[in-house]
Amino acid sequence: MTHSVRKDFLVFGEPAIEDAEIQEVVESMKSCWLGTGPKVARFERDFCTYKGGSYAVALNSCTAALHLSILVAGIGPGDEIITTPMTFSATINAIIHAGATPVLADVDPVTMNIDPDNIEEKITHRTRAILPVHLAGRPCNLDRLHDIAERYSLKIIEDCAHSVETEYKGEKAGTGGDFGCFSFYVTKNVSTGEGGMVITRREEDAARIKTLALHGMSKDAWHRFSDSGYKHYQVVECGFKYNMMDLQAAIGIHQLMRVEQNWRKRKEIWDFYQAAFSDLPVKLPAEPEKDTRHAYHLYTILIDSVRTGLSRDQFIDGMTRNKIGVGVHYLSIPEHPYYRKTFGWQPTDYPNAMQIGRQTVSLPLSAKLTIEDASYVADTVRSLLKEKSLGRKAYIETPRTAILPENIRTTIDKSRDWAVNSRSANL
Repeated sequence: MTHSVRKDFLVFGEPAIEDAEIQEVVESMKSCWLGTGPKVARFERDFCTYKGGSYAVALNSCTAALHLSILVAGIGPGDEIITTPMTFSATINAIIHAGATPVLADVDPVTMNIDPDNIEEKITHRTRAILPVHLAGRPCNLDRLHDIAERYSLKIIEDCAHSVETEYKGEKAGTGGDFGCFSFYVTKNVSTGEGGMVITRREEDAARIKTLALHGMSKDAWHRFSDSGYKHYQVVECGFKYNMMDLQAAIGIHQLMRVEQNWRKRKEIWDFYQAAFSDLPVKLPAEPEKDTRHAYHLYTILIDSVRTGLSRDQFIDGMTRNKIGVGVHYLSIPEHPYYRKTFGWQPTDYPNAMQIGRQTVSLPLSAKLTIEDASYVADTVRSLLKEKSLGRKAYIETPRTAILPENIRTTIDKSRDWAVNSRSANL
């Protein structure tokens, strides 16, 4: 008998939406205040408190947060920003939209984060900032980055799209540099469907970001049309349409309330995967470094065709056939034709990022994922790899999880006990 396939498709990164978010959204709709208003202000305060930051500005995406942070940092045409080739295109595009030039520094092959040594090699007289990405929720080496920034008088603009909960030696991601940019996209650890946030230490920077986020206007709608009467506004800059709505913030307020609870759920699944795949011929994520906190946003494995007998894309096809959604985070930036054409970058110029980008697969990991879901994922991964290594012989199915080694089945049993206790505690 072959590996049995589930009936419903397991969506990658499906958010855990509960009744509290739904009721908050309904309340906003009944109030008829849907745009930027009191719920956005509350979400900004709550997020600032959680992160221990000085000032927070809610926006409609992390892309907007990056773009405005670069502009407010005074960076533009003729300037360079050093960043990682192992990131989503939005990181690079924000630099381009600001008129600056992105410069890539390769990643460390273990952490998959930007390599500080390679950053120093790329610094020129035009370099104005470092834009690190805490990939998958793992913190970059902030000690090294702060040291480099101080010695070369550079800004640090952190891309924290994966790292709401991330910490490095007590420093919360996004709070130690000049700007921290966060994403609340639907798959993120805190979701508002679409949304973003900037944290900054300077009140004047936050004020200018707010102005630029709403057409360069001196007052937002809440302050123009509130019950205190209409207030005139002035357009003081040529701004953008980057503001967050109360409907989005209504979701984020309650997502943020459960951020630690959801972090613990994802950590349990991340740890379970580490045990379940420990004997497979794939490269697993490195364990979190000492004195750091991983956000456990992504769980990525590297599929080396030489070791596994199948390519990364064949593995993805196999997961899809078994109704499991997966992701690729990411193809390295130079793999995309626009950047090769525009900047002359070649994948081979950044060998670590190239190898990771051609082998990486992100498995399902979210607060909504049950331990039963995670067990099915683990079962399927092992089935695909085992089938290939046995010359594509049918993988004999025994009762669920029996195909796993004893130590891993013990991990599953403990995780199931945790899941039951967690559900009981929340009743």
